[in-house]
Order: sequence, then structure tokens, then C-alpha cells
Amino acid sequence: MKPDYISYEPIQMEETESSEKAEQFYQLMNKRRSIRHFSDKPVPQQTIENIIKTAGTAPSGANKQPWVFCAIQSKTLKHRIRNLAEKEEKINYASRMGDLWKKDLEKLGTDENKPFLEIAPWLIIIMKKTYDLDATGNRQKNYYVNESVGIAAGILIASIHNAGLVTLTHTPSPMDFLAQALNRPINEKPYLLLPVGYAADTAQIPNIQRKPINEIIKYYG
Repeated sequence: MKPDYISYEPIQMEETESSEKAEQFYQLMNKRRSIRHFSDKPVPQQTIENIIKTAGTAPSGANKQPWVFCAIQSKTLKHRIRNLAEKEEKINYASRMGDLWKKDLEKLGTDENKPFLEIAPWLIIIMKKTYDLDATGNRQKNYYVNESVGIAAGILIASIHNAGLVTLTHTPSPMDFLAQALNRPINEKPYLLLPVGYAADTAQIPNIQRKPINEIIKYYG
């Protein structure tokens, strides 16, 4: 089958402008931090929808777009998810996590209590579609699912920050309870849980630093 191509319309930019844009975006994203203290200030649904639409522009294996973004505003459902998540987290901290893992988390001040799951006005749960189902229920293969959904998650986080909102990448493990709570089909598996909203006025963050540039980049040629 011959591919159906259309003309690409690039963003026209001079070299100087391109460099300035790259610097400006870095400065914006360098202010991004994982936040655990949220305000309950409402966030319009249209804002959340645009953030998710942006995430949906991510590349994916064979353009299968193997993701679904569940946007939750219901207080009842958020309360249920918090209870289920804390149940798993209590087990994690008590027995599943090794001493080294818990020691590495000490500087972040985390524990099994997750009040932000109720306080944040929205929860976005990213579901990865391990395979698709056609109209008759037959399986359709998806490709590079984890890689594709991971890229979409990164764009989602950047889009959240760009909108002046904050988030936290939360991965209560195991996460099967999320699929059950949301009544998702069997081909969807929870990938990431993100509370989304505004930072609380009293929000604090760990005093930690990012790696210097010479530790994360190597030039060749």
C-alpha cells in the first residue's frame, strides 16, 4: 500500500531565534519541580483537555498511539483512589522496599500517606494499551508501548508546567487497583498517576540539585 503523504509545514525560525527559544524553554522547564503540597483551587476542564491534547501529539510506534488519559475530578473517586493507593504504599514501606531504597527516599520526605490524591483538583491516570481491540474484539498489535507512552508522559508533564500548574509522578506499585477503580478494559494497564493543580501557598520542595551538564551530555565529533 502506497503511503498517503502530505506536505510538512515547518516552523520558520532564524538561527538566533531558535537558540533564544531553546534557552527560554530550558529556563521555563528548569523551574519545574515535583510538588506534594497542592491547593484545592479549581482548574478548568478545558485547561486539562488542552494539556492532554498536547500529550497526544507524542510520537508512537507505527502511530498506534497506545494511550488513554483518565482525567478524574470526582471527589468520591479521588477518595477511593487515595485509600487504595495508601493501602499498597503501606505494604511497600513495610516490606516491599529495601533499606537502600527507603534511605534514598529520606531526602524527599515521602511516606505512605498521600493526601495530595484528594486535595489536587484533578488526577490524570495514564493507561497504556498493551494491545488494541477491533470492533469484533480481536487483538491488534501495538509496538514500543512503554517507550511511546513514556514520551507522551514527558510531554504531558512539560505541558502541565507550561500552563502554570504542578504535578507529581506517582507510581503506587502494584497499580492494578487503578484499572479496577476506573473500570478500564483488559487491554489497558496503569502506567502513571499524576495529581494536577496549583501549588499550595505553603508548598515546600526538597533542597536537591540536578546533575551538572557535563554529567548528562557527551559530544561526539
